[in-house]
Amino acid sequence: MKRQADPVDGMLLLNKPPGMTSNRALQIVRRLLNAKKAGHTGSLDPSATGMLPLCFGEATKVCAYLLDADKTYRVTARLGSATDTGDADGAEVATAEVPELSFDEWDAVLQEFVGESMQVPPMYSALKKDGKRLYELARKGETVEREPRPIRIDQIWLLEAAGKRLVFRVACSKGTYVRTLVEDIAAKAGTVAHTLRLHRETVGRFRAEDMQDLTTVEAQAEANRDALRAGLLPSDVALTGFAAVEVDVDAGQKFCGGQAVQAATGQENGLVRVYVAGGRFLGVGELSGDGQLAPRRVFNLNEETP
Repeated sequence: MKRQADPVDGMLLLNKPPGMTSNRALQIVRRLLNAKKAGHTGSLDPSATGMLPLCFGEATKVCAYLLDADKTYRVTARLGSATDTGDADGAEVATAEVPELSFDEWDAVLQEFVGESMQVPPMYSALKKDGKRLYELARKGETVEREPRPIRIDQIWLLEAAGKRLVFRVACSKGTYVRTLVEDIAAKAGTVAHTLRLHRETVGRFRAEDMQDLTTVEAQAEANRDALRAGLLPSDVALTGFAAVEVDVDAGQKFCGGQAVQAATGQENGLVRVYVAGGRFLGVGELSGDGQLAPRRVFNLNEETP
């Protein structure tokens, strides 16, 4: 007899292990929590590691907001060798001599990529062309034209440049393909490259030190599932970039019922976190210049929900 799943609400920042799809990692943790509803925010390649925010229950409503979040990665590139997938899982398709550049010269190359630019997505990606995933076409040996997309590189820190090994950290906008960035950096230096290792350190305001390894989560679930559930992050921690607005109990009930309410002035227009007096999180609202607060995402959380 199939076990009945429970209504579990909250978030867990998983340090995804290598060799596992993001969805597989999600389903493993979902089973450990016995959670009824689950989702993740932004896939990592199977070979990549690092931060994968997992959302359960009502917290799945923040997924859309986290998809837009900036991210930070630690990247290890192998110079002189290009693969069809852009990473170590692919087949080598080209080789080239690696220029003898100093650390400072490599750093100068990297800094040319800081700022806004247009990037052509790789064929091995989940983007669609005429209803087909690009990676599905790529596996058949097909290459189609891809429209360049705007990206933003906020900072690049060169950590190591030795022989055919290049290690750097990059802070970038959503939609940035690091594999393509590595290839573009190599091309700028007059060679080819692929991503050897990719580790996502941060998503939005979530910190690297708050991640949990899968083995740790498995051990916690076996020892005390209730304690693991109690340790989940509350939904609103994903929205700390929004200003907070507090409403009284009556307005809170109307807000949760889908009605716009009057809020205290003094806040900037736009999306805000909404709380009822006493601190309980109600959801995401949109504040207009006249103080009207319209519900955009209502969270049906109980008082006891973490």
